[in-house]
Amino acid sequence: MSSLDPTQLNHDIHLYSSSFQELFQHSPLAVYACDKLGYLNFYNQAAATLWGRRPVLGKERWSGATKYYFPDGRPMPIEECPIAVTLKTGKAQTGQVTIERSDRSFRDLLVSPVPIFDKDEKLIGAYNTLIDITDHQNDGVRHARLSAIVDSSDDAVISKDTNGIIQSWNAGACRMFGYTEEEAIGKSITMIIPDERLSEETLILEKIRAGERIDHFETIRRHKDGSNIPISVTVSPIVDYNGRVVGASKVARNISERLQSAARQSILSAIVESSDDAIISKDLNGIITSWNRAAQEIFGYTEQEIIGKSITLLIPENRMEEETVILGNIRKGIKVDHFETIRKDKQGNEIAISLTVSPIRDGSGKVIGASKVARNITAQLKAQEQIKKHTEKLEILNSISKRITEKMDIDVILQRVTDATTKITGAAFGAFFYNTINEEGEAFMLYTLSGAPKEAFDRFGMPRNTAIFHPTFAGQGVVRVDDITKDPRYGHNSPHYGMPKGHLPVVSYLAVPVISTSGEVIGGLFFGHPQAAMFKADHEDLVVNIAAQAAISLDNSRLFEQVKSLSDKKDQFIALASHELKTPMTTIKGYLQVMAKTEVSPTSKLFLDKSLYQVEKLNNLVDELLHMSRMEAGKLEFNLEDFDLRQLLADQAEIFRYTFSTHRLITELPDLRVIINGDRQRIEQAVTNLVNNAVKYSPGAKQVELKLEIANERVIIRVKDYGIGLNQDQQRMIFTRFYRAEETKGISGLGLGLYITKQVIDNHKGNIQVISRPGQGSEFLISLNLKETKPF
Repeated sequence: MSSLDPTQLNHDIHLYSSSFQELFQHSPLAVYACDKLGYLNFYNQAAATLWGRRPVLGKERWSGATKYYFPDGRPMPIEECPIAVTLKTGKAQTGQVTIERSDRSFRDLLVSPVPIFDKDEKLIGAYNTLIDITDHQNDGVRHARLSAIVDSSDDAVISKDTNGIIQSWNAGACRMFGYTEEEAIGKSITMIIPDERLSEETLILEKIRAGERIDHFETIRRHKDGSNIPISVTVSPIVDYNGRVVGASKVARNISERLQSAARQSILSAIVESSDDAIISKDLNGIITSWNRAAQEIFGYTEQEIIGKSITLLIPENRMEEETVILGNIRKGIKVDHFETIRKDKQGNEIAISLTVSPIRDGSGKVIGASKVARNITAQLKAQEQIKKHTEKLEILNSISKRITEKMDIDVILQRVTDATTKITGAAFGAFFYNTINEEGEAFMLYTLSGAPKEAFDRFGMPRNTAIFHPTFAGQGVVRVDDITKDPRYGHNSPHYGMPKGHLPVVSYLAVPVISTSGEVIGGLFFGHPQAAMFKADHEDLVVNIAAQAAISLDNSRLFEQVKSLSDKKDQFIALASHELKTPMTTIKGYLQVMAKTEVSPTSKLFLDKSLYQVEKLNNLVDELLHMSRMEAGKLEFNLEDFDLRQLLADQAEIFRYTFSTHRLITELPDLRVIINGDRQRIEQAVTNLVNNAVKYSPGAKQVELKLEIANERVIIRVKDYGIGLNQDQQRMIFTRFYRAEETKGISGLGLGLYITKQVIDNHKGNIQVISRPGQGSEFLISLNLKETKPF
């Protein structure tokens, strides 16, 4: 707001000395003054009487008139009124204007605005003298001017006789009610009055006949289309030269927008008052001008206590600069959006809030203040902090879980659990005591330490089942004590009656039992710190969760050790049995071969051939078992050399033609020597397994395909059959030990051939895969590194 301060005005403008103002205040001549922006800073009683109202100093501009008109009745833009021109040019103006007063009556004025300058000749305002010349105007000119004013008015201006018959109807009435002048004149005014409001017209006419004026009466009137129009109406009696009432003039103003605005304001006010957010307004100096219910609930001040006070009451000392920045942005018209900060309540407690501050503008768009919406986000921040802590806990648990489950070694698990839990609790040292049973069935206790050398505990032995340790080893729950030396269970057992001499100092104490999934207590985690109250509930929760994970890992490790032990024994048995079977089978085969060379009857020859065939099958099965056991033990040797893979496959094809009469082998081999580095015998064994399987598992087919391809420094061997095929589940299991698909029942084999094949290929840094569909056969692909190709 740019109005001059009265003290400054007295200083700069000698016109407004106290005695001079007193003189003008009681003068019958209307006088007023305004600053250089047009804001009123002085007017006398005569000016107020002339305007019909008392405008607010420093808030309103130009004058107290409602509207300005040129002498010919045309509306006058405010920037063209004489005092506006005087302030713009700095020159005195004299002219004639017609003003509309607050009661919608008109006065003709002679105006004489004069600029005011300070001692430095700088324009600081103007004063204006108003002379009412309404009664001196020529009636014809005046009537013509008033007619023009009426016709150009946005308000409906209507005259009627004492019976309510319309006598005149201006353009504003046409626009407002929809009837033309020809349609309205001579008709009853009731044409625009809703039926339920006809009684209003009876009362209005009674008052008019009595010579009474009706001022700013708000009611409802009806448009030509039947819609209702809210209006504010002023009705004045029309009298003739003898003073007799002969009719009435009505000025009606459409107040739809005002009512809608009022309704909107009412709704907004209700929203503000019912909001859970603090909604506060302040001026540009930070003085609070409004305060809703939520603001009282959040900050503790009542509306009476806070309005008129500075907003800095709510701002902590160390955040005062925020208000300076906020007001700076608001003065520039910049909104401050979702600013998270701290404010304080009436008791001085700090409150976390999210703040949105928006500029408040007046009708001319000038920023005059700010509205603040403050949301208490204390609970939200606490929730976020809890989520953050929970997430961190999950991340810690996930990380630790991965570390303790990636190894199946009990000693490794114990140490990793001890190290991890000691670190997250902040303990000076931690220990994991674990009950286990050795191979002889004897129970003993392993333990690991973190934060201290194992020698620090060696001379104290294992913990005894004292009152302190009993709840942990009995699985009764967690023990967390801020000062173990003050605990009633402490210091009652001989021979030490407390901690042994030389024991690491322990004040804060935390112990968590480790319980298996079967409910058996398998150990305990113990933590100590020389300072009191070091272990919190969060630490306890984390250790309890890790202890549960550790129990599962230890159970799994124990089971793994048992399975591994059984597997080792099984492999030893298979290796021994296979080795022992080799000798008698070799002997039997030799005897049979000797007998086959002697002359025997055809029947004996048939039996000898069948026996040799079955011995050969048994020999192959034993070989597979031996290969598997050697692989499991890591004892299968590979003799690497460079050899021609194409030649190996060609030799295989030749052998196939003499071995199998039921199937035809289709080969596609490149016209090159294909050199790889590997164990020729093992690769031959792998390919033979695949070709033999292709024949074995396609009994209804007539051919098997063997191909060799070269692609991107790799060689690919393809063996394809048109047999029974494999489904997806079978394809996932086909390379595991002893696996045989259900469809292979009745076909001999141990389920080791593909397992051995895959182990051979893996040891050559190659890979093997299968492509298959049930009933449509299978294709096995072996991929190996290519060393080079050579022409024949």
